Amino acid sequence: MFTILSLVLFMMVFGKLLIFAIKVGWGILKIATYLIFLPVLVLMLIFGGMFYIALPVMLIAGITGLAARA
Repeated sequence: MFTILSLVLFMMVFGKLLIFAIKVGWGILKIATYLIFLPVLVLMLIFGGMFYIALPVMLIAGITGLAARA
């Protein structure tokens, strides 16, 4: 009986830790996307001569950033 109770409690704690780890990973991925991948993409578009595509990408990212902080 004690073993079953211990296993159930262990699974509950492990499940909560797993959900917390997924949330933290998702948050880090969003931060990395905004700080690393998006500026690199915009710079590649500008240096590649596709300024007319890079400008709307910068505008959408800026509006999204402002809306997220509001």
